[in-house]
Amino acid sequence: MRRNEDALGEAPATAPVSAWHATPDDVAGDAAGAPRTLDRTAMAVVLLLVAVFGLAQGLSYPLLSFILERQGVPAWLIGTNAAMMAIGLLVSAPLIPGLARRHGAARLALVAALALAALFATIGLFQSLWVWFPARFLMGIAVNTLYIASETWVNQLSPDRIRGRMLGLYATALAAGFAAGPATLSVTGTLSLAPFAMCTAIALACALLIVAVDARLPRFSGGEVGSIRAIVPKILFLLAVTATAAAFDQAILTILPVYGLANGLDTRAITLALAIMVVGNILFQVPIGIAADRYGPRRVMATLCALAIAGAALLPLLIATTWTLWAMLFVWGSAAYGVYTIALMELGRRYCGAMLIAGNAGFALMWGVGGFAGPALSGLAIDTIGNHGFPLLLGAVYVALFLATLMRPAGQDRAERESMTAPPAQ
Repeated sequence: MRRNEDALGEAPATAPVSAWHATPDDVAGDAAGAPRTLDRTAMAVVLLLVAVFGLAQGLSYPLLSFILERQGVPAWLIGTNAAMMAIGLLVSAPLIPGLARRHGAARLALVAALALAALFATIGLFQSLWVWFPARFLMGIAVNTLYIASETWVNQLSPDRIRGRMLGLYATALAAGFAAGPATLSVTGTLSLAPFAMCTAIALACALLIVAVDARLPRFSGGEVGSIRAIVPKILFLLAVTATAAAFDQAILTILPVYGLANGLDTRAITLALAIMVVGNILFQVPIGIAADRYGPRRVMATLCALAIAGAALLPLLIATTWTLWAMLFVWGSAAYGVYTIALMELGRRYCGAMLIAGNAGFALMWGVGGFAGPALSGLAIDTIGNHGFPLLLGAVYVALFLATLMRPAGQDRAERESMTAPPAQ
């Protein structure tokens, strides 16, 4: 595999992977902080943790909505209650890097997993809306801690030459877990404590996984410094990519059903369309990562943006079709979300240790911002322009990202990486 020269951030040369597990010297890595070999056991456990946690979250979101609707709670109050988790995400993002430096990322993630187990049990036993408001806020904090820690670990454990492939696996594991969540409800139902018991057990399983792999996870050295305030000026482009992917993701889930109904689709057709996008997202993230490893993040990012723009342009033309619509959605969702996989890859190539976890916290913050803005602006576009304002807005956002990718100076990433002050993780 040739070294990439036209990447958004150039990767240093790495030695070939020659062992299943990293030695202490391998874990120390090269000058850029990347390990020389892949610790497959640690990576497998982290990916499994991501998948089982995604399952718990994908199960709990619709479960709580079904219960509240059955209790006669108004839709606006159901939405407000669900928003408490997003508020927890936004509030906790600036705090997590400092807490991870002080107490260790593994210990912080373990506390978060145990807290989630307790919160799932509390929500199941006390099915009161007013108990759920603070509980879901605390869940947002715990969720964010696990996301930031897992993204940091995957990047820290990944050798540079296969970083895109590993982050593609990360995205695939997370998407598969979320997709399996709603399917699980068809087995457990929503009328008993069984789904809450399952969520509690999954959170406890996450805690056990963290304990099992703790000794193999990267550590921060005592002198490392990293905060969102310090890293944000260095990764503005990557933060914009994250916000774009989040806006698309949440706009599709929220507004595509509205757009589909307005164009004559029924509920079943819309549900199938969303499922096809999810399946495409699951299957395409690893190929996207492999392509970025081989051809460079800049080239792949531009290609993904072009596919996202094409999908937005084709949606009004194909919305009344069947097979062609499904084929387009299969690729469109994968490409539009795939830019986030590339952003994670580039963050890991440039930073390690405390600066990396600060960057992941910045990503989490921007995911909250984009996730809030996407549905709101898409709804406004429909009200202002008409139904086709929805794909027009999404297309315009990816046009802007496409142009920013092409205009980005090739030497800027090298300069940013050389300005990094954090030492390699030990």
